[in-house]
Amino acid sequence: MTLVEIKNVSKEYKTGQKALNDISLSINKGEFVVVIGPSGAGKSTLIRVINQLVSPSSGAVLFQQQNITTAKGKKLRKLRSHIGMIFQHYNLVERTNVLKNVLHGKLGQVSFFTSAFGRYTQEDRQIAMELLAQVGLLDQAYKRADELSGGQMQRVGICRALMQNPALILADEPIASLDPKSSEIVMTQLKEITESRNMTTIVNLHQVDIAKKYATRIIGVKKGEIVFDGTPAELTEEKIEQLYNNEAIPAINMENPTMILAQQEEHAYG
Repeated sequence: MTLVEIKNVSKEYKTGQKALNDISLSINKGEFVVVIGPSGAGKSTLIRVINQLVSPSSGAVLFQQQNITTAKGKKLRKLRSHIGMIFQHYNLVERTNVLKNVLHGKLGQVSFFTSAFGRYTQEDRQIAMELLAQVGLLDQAYKRADELSGGQMQRVGICRALMQNPALILADEPIASLDPKSSEIVMTQLKEITESRNMTTIVNLHQVDIAKKYATRIIGVKKGEIVFDGTPAELTEEKIEQLYNNEAIPAINMENPTMILAQQEEHAYG
């Protein structure tokens, strides 16, 4: 069943940079999709047009058969409430404890009074604690978020996204700031949790080897266009070289805790 349909989407920023060029794409329920490509290729823009963190210049995005591109106000908030977002820099409230950060995932589904005064139900609190237990952070529930390591903070970010009980998870460079060991923990838990819940996940990554290890489907983006769409097995060395041209191919050796290549920061429009 098609969950996300991107129809002829283009995005041009005020700088004149064309981040996406007439992209059309369908994502099915249950897929674990990884988007790869050089810096500035349009990967982050592609992820963010799906939940309208970035508005396309033209074209449409359908989520659960509804046009999210034209949705406003209450309708947009309702559609977004079914889409969990995981960010590169975690976006946690660092002075607040871990449990409350996870509960913040309910903000789009509860009243202003509930969110402002933290009057979450006992059921919500129980769900949050179960999620933390699932990612091995139950003993950290009452610590301030800024006391955690980067990998732990990202796992809190995963729990916060899951509090929405979403149909779709979007993860924008979720391991770009992490060391190899933490990267593997985060990716493994993200894959296992989304599979067990039969959710759809779209992850934007730099690292080709991680994409091939975890994805059920890989999408290669170059200069705002899709140049590869297939299984990890179909992504041959020749196709990787064509995707990256003469650029160094980003990778982390998951068998060795030594970083092979320094993480690259995505351009603002990437």
